[in-house]
Amino acid sequence: MPSYRSIHGVIRAEPLNMSGFHVKQPLPNGSLDQVDPFLLLHHARNRVEKGSRPNDEGVAPHPHRGFEPVTFIYKGGVHHRDSRGNDSIIEEGGVQWMTAGMGIVHSERPPRTLTEAGGEQEIIQLWINLSTEHKRVQPRYQGLQADQIPVLTSDEARVAVQVVAGSLQGIDGPIETHSPVLALNAVFQSDGTFEFPIPESFNAFAYLLDGSVRINGERHVSGEHLVHFRRDGEAILIEALETSRILIMAGEPLNEPVVSSGPFVMNSTTEILEAMRDYRMGKMGVLVEEF
Repeated sequence: MPSYRSIHGVIRAEPLNMSGFHVKQPLPNGSLDQVDPFLLLHHARNRVEKGSRPNDEGVAPHPHRGFEPVTFIYKGGVHHRDSRGNDSIIEEGGVQWMTAGMGIVHSERPPRTLTEAGGEQEIIQLWINLSTEHKRVQPRYQGLQADQIPVLTSDEARVAVQVVAGSLQGIDGPIETHSPVLALNAVFQSDGTFEFPIPESFNAFAYLLDGSVRINGERHVSGEHLVHFRRDGEAILIEALETSRILIMAGEPLNEPVVSSGPFVMNSTTEILEAMRDYRMGKMGVLVEEF
């Protein structure tokens, strides 16, 4: 029997208004700055009104440099456009994994089908840091629909785990990463149980979108809470007390200085000022949206 990782803390996702776009944010938090290499997690549930205009919804064009903004799509779809010419609509169950690298401008809108019919859009956006050697790599976009991501079913089909990146029980996720990362989306039916092996050198957390679970046979955790684990064991045991959705993330820590300002994450203040200058000079490209 493997040793289970102890819980370092359980953090509530607090509401945050981002210029009219409402999210819940458990990371960063007053008690937790990062779970290296994971920097930020936003969980958004928004209602898109029937007949609304796509250009009035979502997030307008904005720049990034030095990290990877990753969007997990649970409901409603996301239309991604960027200054490198990528134009991609990913539906429910899919993932948009963007490496900002040296700099890119992108937008995130609900697809036209959603604005025409109305409905709920639910996503998680996670920021994953890049190491110093990869902060200025060429930008890259990886967009995968649900049917392009393998799923492991277990416990008489009471647990389904989508393997997005890394490896789980011999199943490899299709996303290519710049540092070792394990990215798993799990759906538990009531009484479903699953033991997640985690490489001992990785930092790890689990974010519960909804439902209720028991961690390692001891700690009860409800929806919209992030569980941060210590690096002192080989696995995490999760038992569902009701139908639950969970994002499990683990990764090799970079152990590098982090200096961030708005949409840029670098290693020094000088590099942040360079990013601001380069964006103003158009070096990250220009995105003109067409609706």
